[in-house]
Amino acid sequence: MIKKILIIGLLAGVGLIFFNLLQVYHVPTELNNKLGAYYAENAATQVGAANIISAIVVTYRGFDTLGEVTILFLAASIISFVLKVRKEDIVSDRFTSPNSEILIYSSQIIVPVIFLVGIYIFINGHLTPGGGFQGGAVIASGVLLMMLANPSMKVSHNLVAFVESISGIAFVVLGVLGLVLAGGFLDNRFLPLGEFGTMLSAGALPLIYIFIGLKVGAELSNIIGTISYNQNEKNS
Repeated sequence: MIKKILIIGLLAGVGLIFFNLLQVYHVPTELNNKLGAYYAENAATQVGAANIISAIVVTYRGFDTLGEVTILFLAASIISFVLKVRKEDIVSDRFTSPNSEILIYSSQIIVPVIFLVGIYIFINGHLTPGGGFQGGAVIASGVLLMMLANPSMKVSHNLVAFVESISGIAFVVLGVLGLVLAGGFLDNRFLPLGEFGTMLSAGALPLIYIFIGLKVGAELSNIIGTISYNQNEKNS
């Protein structure tokens, strides 16, 4: 009974918060409309990206993207720290029940396709819907499928840390190059914009998305591997 009352109280509190937000909501100002119009009219020309959303997120709002990547890194680090398994708790001869052969063999076919789709998404982020975060999440889903098919599989934390570190450093370096050689942090115009709508266009934007995709994929894979390993050790 007390649990139900707490749940009802929590829902009522959340509803009150959203009600107050609705009360203070107002129609976007003329300034916001002008800003949106500016992006729509000039983003393709200034950034050279066919995907205007990518142009806005990675260049005009580059510091926001840096903050999002940092938050994801902190979340992965906290999860790894909290769920860390001590060496004395590891059971080397733990039993794991066999999986379905359908899951095992189908994963061997599907996982490479998932990785290719994830790579395609962040490489073409400046041309089509998608980008580094979406592509990295797709790659992490492939890692998840591999671990479902083989519960005893372990994610190489050294490899994940290496990919994550290199990607993070490269991302910051590209941002600083934009600041020094162009107009601001993550400004992609320090490289030639190329021909609009082609793969080699939008300056450094494809490189930025590649490193974001690798970093996000590595961090999410690390989270999945940490949770799976911790759960397996608890069940052994």
